[in-house]
Order: sequence, then structure tokens, then C-alpha cells
Amino acid sequence: MKKICTVIGSRANYSSIKSAMRAILRHPDLDLQVVATASAVLDRYGQVVNLIERDGFAIDERLHILIEGETPATMAKSTGIGLIELPSVFERLKPDVVITVGDRFETMATTLAAAYMNIPVAHTMGGEVSGTIDESIRHAVTKFAHIHFPASRDAAERIIKLGERPEMVFRVGCPRIDLVAEILGQDGDGLDSHLFDLGVGDRIDLKTPFVIVSQHPVTTEYGDGEQQITETLKAVRKHGIQAIVLWPNADAGSEDIARGMRKWREHAQAENMHFFKNLPTETYIKLMKRTACLVGNSSSGIREGAFIGTPVVNIGSRQTARERGSNVMNVGSNAADIADALAAQIPHGRYPMQDIYGDGKAGERIAETLAVLGPVNVQKQITY
Repeated sequence: MKKICTVIGSRANYSSIKSAMRAILRHPDLDLQVVATASAVLDRYGQVVNLIERDGFAIDERLHILIEGETPATMAKSTGIGLIELPSVFERLKPDVVITVGDRFETMATTLAAAYMNIPVAHTMGGEVSGTIDESIRHAVTKFAHIHFPASRDAAERIIKLGERPEMVFRVGCPRIDLVAEILGQDGDGLDSHLFDLGVGDRIDLKTPFVIVSQHPVTTEYGDGEQQITETLKAVRKHGIQAIVLWPNADAGSEDIARGMRKWREHAQAENMHFFKNLPTETYIKLMKRTACLVGNSSSGIREGAFIGTPVVNIGSRQTARERGSNVMNVGSNAADIADALAAQIPHGRYPMQDIYGDGKAGERIAETLAVLGPVNVQKQITY
């Protein structure tokens, strides 16, 4: 059996690879290994490890690599710690392939460790254009990876233009869309007021309109996060709609956004708002289906939002140039502009489904490709 090691570093990481993990676990020729690290093992980010285990996956290793502070320097240092610790993990687990996801700092550490150890690297969600340091990391990982699993045709073509071998580029779709397709096919959604027994803030009436706020730091705009989230919350308050507000990820600048949220609550401005550190993937997708609008800069508005038809107000530069559907309205980080966009998107209702990022079968395709793929040549060479 081929041993396939998946490294999970955040809640977004997990939702981006969960369906592939499930398909690998079920495949008779594959053996799944799971390494949890970075914010996935920390309580302040919602202990994603608990969700992983609740979903039936055994965690082979837990690594604490995240240096607190969430500055550009600590993000670079955390990458370094990951690069120090992961080789020992790979020596113990002896994987045949390491899967790494997307564009985060732990993705870079995972890729470098495996590549230096001559372990084939499979990269999901490569070839996409977005912005900030994420795009630099994503394309750098592409040049280290041996097996490519892009989500869209545009991304696959870009990977080949980067000099990668076309026969090692497999357009499978985005595993996150697999979860969306599965959940949208269920009867009802099971959401009720018990959801708000967790988190802090006012209870939200899910039978009346509400928005989801999901906003993360922009690493190339470090220091602006507090002002940016405050502008967003001002816009939501101006509209007078209920809001579910999610905690930011662990990138440099997340403490600025968290500070803005805390001040907002401490100054008693959080009426009709409920704050969560983390939500199970299934709950989040069900809320995306119900919400009047998703506002912020999360890639979920671009990816899952297109498939679900969720109206999205995308703020600022974090998702710059990422391929998107008609459901997304782009605005700057200004409360007045955000409020105007909300006024247009909230009454619009659901948009038609667009399958830009896949049809719900990505996980199965990834597992089957890994199972039938012959020996991978770790000696890379540019193709032009």
C-alpha cells in the first residue's frame, strides 16, 4: 500500500483536503497518514484537531510550530520551525507521497522538507492567481511539487506555463467543492439556535436575514488589519442586519483583526452579532447556503460561493485576480463602499450555480490518481 501523508495546518487547510483524505482512507491500495500542525493544534483557533478526529481520522503526529505574535517575522520563524520539525516526522512515517494544500506558510515548510528528502510532493490548488504573499508561496510550491492537482482549467494551464510536465498535471477540481455538493444534496440543514451555545455574543435568528463576516489579514498590508475589520463591522452595523463573525486565521496581522473585534465588542457595538473561533466545515457550508451575504476576504466566497450561489462582498486585495463567478462584488476597505455593496447584494438572493472550481468529485480523482500513478521521478527539470 502507498502511504499518503497529509499535513493539516489550519481550518481552511482541512476543509480544502477533507474529501481527498476520506477517499484515500477508503481506497484499498492507499494508507492515509495525518499530521496536524500550526493553528490546527491550538485552542485559540478552535482546535481543528478535534474536528479531524470527530470526522473519523486518526492523527499520526501533532506538531507545535506556531510562534505567537502573528507578525511577518513570526510567520517566517514559524516556517523555519516547521522545516526543522517536519523532517523528523517524515523519517518516522516514511510516506510515499506527501500532500500539501494551497499557499500557506506551513505549506512551504512541508514542501521544502519533503522535497529535500526526495519524497514526491503532491500539491492541490496550485496555479491560481490571488495576491499577497500567498501567491508567491503557491507558485514556489508548484516548482517544488512533482504531482499537481489544480482545481480549474485556467490554473492547470498556468502550471504548465510555469514549466511543469503536462503529464503530471491532473485537473481534478477543488476538494472543498466536494463537501459543498454533498451537503447541498441533503434534505434540510439541521441548523437551529443551539449553534449559538458556542462562541460569544447575541443569539442570531436564523429564520431572518443575516450575513457572515469572514475577514483575514492581508500579509502585504501588515498593520492595517484593525482598521480594515472595523470598517467592515461599521458597514454591517449601518445596514442593521444580524451577523455571524468568524475569527481570523493565523497569518501575520491576525492579532490586529482580533484586536479590532475585541474592541468592537468591548465598546458595546456588537448588537445582533455572534462571534465564533471556528465552525465545523459542514456547519459553515450550511450557513453559506442560508446567509443573505458573505462579506470579507475569504477565498470561500470565491470558491464555495460560486458553487452555492452565495452573494459575496469581497473586500480589498487579498483575493486579487482570483478566478471568480458572477456572485462576487469587489470593493475597497471603506465602510461606505462596503455598506453600498451590502445594500445591493443582500436583496439579490442566490445566484445561479457556477462550477468554476469543480463538480464535487475531486477527492475521488486525487485518491485514484495517486493509487494508479507509477514511480515518480523526483529529479525535476523545467520543460521549456
